[in-house]
Amino acid sequence: MATDLHELLRSLRVWDPEVTDLPAFESAAAPAAPLPLFTEWFAAAVAAGQTEPHTMSLATSDESGLPDVRIVMLHGADADGWSFASHAGSRKGRHLAGRPYAALGFYWPVLGRQVRVRGPVTAAPSEDAQGDLHARSTGALAAALTGRQSEVLPSLDDLARASESAWERASREPQAPVPSWTLYRLRAEEVEFFQGDERRRHVRLRYRRKGEQGGEAWTRELLWP
Repeated sequence: MATDLHELLRSLRVWDPEVTDLPAFESAAAPAAPLPLFTEWFAAAVAAGQTEPHTMSLATSDESGLPDVRIVMLHGADADGWSFASHAGSRKGRHLAGRPYAALGFYWPVLGRQVRVRGPVTAAPSEDAQGDLHARSTGALAAALTGRQSEVLPSLDDLARASESAWERASREPQAPVPSWTLYRLRAEEVEFFQGDERRRHVRLRYRRKGEQGGEAWTRELLWP
């Protein structure tokens, strides 16, 4: 019998107390800048057993301004920005070349928390991108060497052959260069922290950079849920 999607959706419950801990969020005690709070929340998600807490939604837009979104991996977050990587010729790479602005979304349901980040994106120097790639797993290098991301794939056999060759080279040559591999850094202009509440009194704290020049000072404000 076919699944009734609407019935299935209505049967789901958000933040089941048996598997979810909704911690208090004392927003008045939050740090002056978002990165320390992000680091604290990320560490808490890891400690709580959140599956793949470093995955995030990445939203970009094409030349017509139409949005696109996908799940990618966070490679780092520091004074230079939130980092992720891809081939320059991929769909996201082409979007960022034409419209270098993006938004990130993290969701850690085990704690009922979300973090939203948006701002301009720049490409890091090539040596940074290659260093980041070569510090990762053999599989990550093999995937990068397979290349042709977002191009039309004639068949799964073609993928299998290209992947097998890439794995062989990655194992034999762990420092193999991948010129198209690009490390992107999003310099946040706005960061929002969302803490869920079982009575739907969700706490939303938004940081915004002060001034038109995008300095290091931030304003903080609460938002209605």
